[in-house]
Formats: sequence, C-alpha cells, structure tokens
Amino acid sequence: MKPLTGNLTGIAILLLGAMTVMATDEAKYTLAEKSGDFEIRDYERQILVETIVESSLEEAGNVAFGRLFRYISGDNQSNNTIAMTAPVSQEARGEKIAMTAPVGQQKAKTGWAVSFMMPSNYTLKTLPTPTDPTLTVREIPAHRMAAVRYSGTWSQAGYLSNKERLESWIRGRGLTTTGDPVWARYNPPFTLWFLRRNEVLIPIAK
Repeated sequence: MKPLTGNLTGIAILLLGAMTVMATDEAKYTLAEKSGDFEIRDYERQILVETIVESSLEEAGNVAFGRLFRYISGDNQSNNTIAMTAPVSQEARGEKIAMTAPVGQQKAKTGWAVSFMMPSNYTLKTLPTPTDPTLTVREIPAHRMAAVRYSGTWSQAGYLSNKERLESWIRGRGLTTTGDPVWARYNPPFTLWFLRRNEVLIPIAK
C-alpha cells in the first residue's frame, strides 16, 4: 500500500506542477522600491488555504502538496475545482500567526505551515469549505514585504543563505520586521534548477 500511496503523491505533484506552469494568477503587489536583488513590495489582500506539516523544511512541501492539491481539485464541500496560483510558499509558524505570501510555507510551532493563495475573485464567503480537517482558511490584509529573488534547487541551504542576505539588508536599511520569513516557489518540480524562481519574503512595517 505504501508504494501506491507514494505513486499517487508523485502524480499529484506532477499535476500540480503542470497547473503552476499554466497559472495566470499571482499574488498582486505594487513595487515600492528595488535595490539590486532586493525589493520592497506592497501586497493586496490575500486568502490562503493552508495546512500544518510536522517535518523538515525540505519534506514539508511534498507532504502538504497532496492535501492542498486535492482541495483545489474538488475535494471540498462544493465539489468545485479552483485554479492554481503561484507561488507555493512555506514559512515557520510560531504561536502567533505571521503574515504570509501567496501560496506559502512557513515554520510552525512543531513544523511548517504550507499554503496556497486562492484566486483573487474569491472571498471568505464564496470560497469552498475544505472537507479535510487539516486544512484551514484565513484572510491576510494588505501588507508590505521585503523580498529577495534567487534561482536554484529547493534546499534548506539555499533558503537559509538567502534569508540571511535579506535579513542583513533589512537591518542595514533600519526597517522593522512584523512577521516570520516566507519561502516562495513559483515553478513545478520538473523545472531545471537554474531556471527556477525562488524567493524569500519577510513582512516589514510601512
């Protein structure tokens, strides 16, 4: 039974990747400032569907994708399919809920919070209710993020290295952080590593 489960998960991830390629809806923001690899962005309101995964940073996305993919594929109380958006984000979640970006992953108290951003035409009232009890829905108000973009594999080393770069830039500018870092990924798993678009985003005060 385990091999079958693994195969189904792999198929779901490939399908998710294919949908990401065709995705037209990304997190909407206004560019407030750009300095080399670093940017300050003002994001619009977002609705997230997320799940908490108790695993390592690199494994959390794989575990969460299946749950979230089933939800947008119609495993919800309305049996509606939902268009895929980009990116997929991951962030550390503490006891206090931190701001996140689009489809995200963040550190949880005992793991990581991984989320999909819902298409912008949905509201909390119109979004289909998840049937999976591990999924939750929440709305993020408009917010400001500092961001750094990089290419490469989805590794903990790459994430931590660029998180440190961004944190150093934020300190150098005298900016105030308001939440936990977010790891955002925009490409399907089969994308060549040097063509991948990855980002680290950190909420900051305006």
